[in-house]
Amino acid sequence: MSLLKNVGTIGGLTLVSRVAGMAREMIFSRVLGANAITDAWFQAFIIPNVFRRLFAEGAFSAAFVPMFSKRLHGEGGLEEARSFSADVLSVFLPVLIAVCAVLELAMPGVIWLLSDKTTDPGEFAMAVDFARIMFPYIVLVSLVTLFTGMLNSVSRFAPGASFPIILNLVLIATLLLGERWIASGASVEQVAYAVAWAVTGAGVMQLAWLYYWVRVEGFEVKMRLPRLTPEVKRLGIIALPAAIGGGAYQINTLVQLYFLNQLESGSVSYMNYADRLNQLPLGIIGIALSTAILPTLSKFVGGDDKQGADRVQSDAIELSMLLTIPAAVALAICATPFVTMIFQGGRFDLADAAMTGEVLGMLVLGLPAYVLVKVMVPNFYARADTKTPVYAAFISLGIFIAFNIVFLQRFGVMGVAMASVIGAWINVGFLYIVMLRRGHYRIPGALLLRLARQVIAAAAMGAALWYARDLLTDYFAAGLFARLFALLVLVTAAAIVYFGVAFAVGAIDRQRIATLTTKKAP
Repeated sequence: MSLLKNVGTIGGLTLVSRVAGMAREMIFSRVLGANAITDAWFQAFIIPNVFRRLFAEGAFSAAFVPMFSKRLHGEGGLEEARSFSADVLSVFLPVLIAVCAVLELAMPGVIWLLSDKTTDPGEFAMAVDFARIMFPYIVLVSLVTLFTGMLNSVSRFAPGASFPIILNLVLIATLLLGERWIASGASVEQVAYAVAWAVTGAGVMQLAWLYYWVRVEGFEVKMRLPRLTPEVKRLGIIALPAAIGGGAYQINTLVQLYFLNQLESGSVSYMNYADRLNQLPLGIIGIALSTAILPTLSKFVGGDDKQGADRVQSDAIELSMLLTIPAAVALAICATPFVTMIFQGGRFDLADAAMTGEVLGMLVLGLPAYVLVKVMVPNFYARADTKTPVYAAFISLGIFIAFNIVFLQRFGVMGVAMASVIGAWINVGFLYIVMLRRGHYRIPGALLLRLARQVIAAAAMGAALWYARDLLTDYFAAGLFARLFALLVLVTAAAIVYFGVAFAVGAIDRQRIATLTTKKAP
């Protein structure tokens, strides 16, 4: 299967998930708004997701997928792979349950640590309740990640890329019912509690979905008494540095939450809504490419084929920037219009939309950096080097904290976004310098030239959007069909101008794209 096809499968399903997530946030903003209740809900939702990413994503996948794949395609075949996954599960699951139990008991302290300002007792209790209700999701979705790694090892990417859709659909259904409940006399707080319970319920459904596909592929999921076999120990040795590095990213998230909690009510919600739009291209492009290239890079690096590994890395950078640069420019120029068209309505007013738009306009300046980190880190993981991304992550975290201290009081929520952007670009710079010095990868001159031409095409697109945005101002906060019309015009104009200019100036290597479409990844 070609790299582009792998990315298309993952990216296409991730697109569906992100669109569903966007619909979820649209409904969430209208039903619950941006206030102290939504701040508490988003804060609680972030906590299990932080630990999910720490325990399951990134570090675990980076260590598990190559080891599982090696056994599956080696002499031992399916039986050895089954035995390895059972050994891992027997240790992995008890650890997750123990962490969940400890955090459930310690949740009031966790919530208190995330804000040192005086908090209303009712809001504090609500935040603790939300977090306790949603935290078991970490156990469920971490098992989902284990199953996803098994499926990815046999190039079955679709189930793992599609499971987030389930969460979004469940929350959408709950929010729509919640709006009717509010109309009949319920409070926003009561609906927020219902949506919190829906998160854990969706986790059960996601686990069932992945379990089904694991069985379809012939894998048996067995539980054994926990035992630290040499291979499980090796998995831990490889994953631990990456988990620490991932911990830096998650500490970054919690630190951001801490700083946002020092600001006025609604700041957490503004950042969440803005980041939802920022995450749309990041998830579709960056995560899809990162997932798709790791197995291929591992094969080339394992076979000592530097030319092949360099080609995959260059392809990933070119494809990611081809789509990310215009996305960042479009979101920066049309930040407030996009936020208004998508989120404004119900309990989310024009003032909320304007504030969220300003935050988004700042956040997207770091979008290319966020995506580049995603496509560069697999180059280290393929070499079983999980330490270097750790150093990069902690350096980025230190920069983020330092600039937050400088910017917070002067710029408020915009300062938090600005610090995040600076930290992301520092991360990219560090990773590339290390790759360069170790001889792992150097960006070819031809690729640099095409990236420069992509910037030229994006600039032309930006000028067109600036003009079209002003013409469509009256449509942004109008009715549904007027908003859809304006959104369609902006997106269509952006696509036509960008890709038209990109082909004209040579920003797209047509021959290379054709090769990616037809050539099978080794």
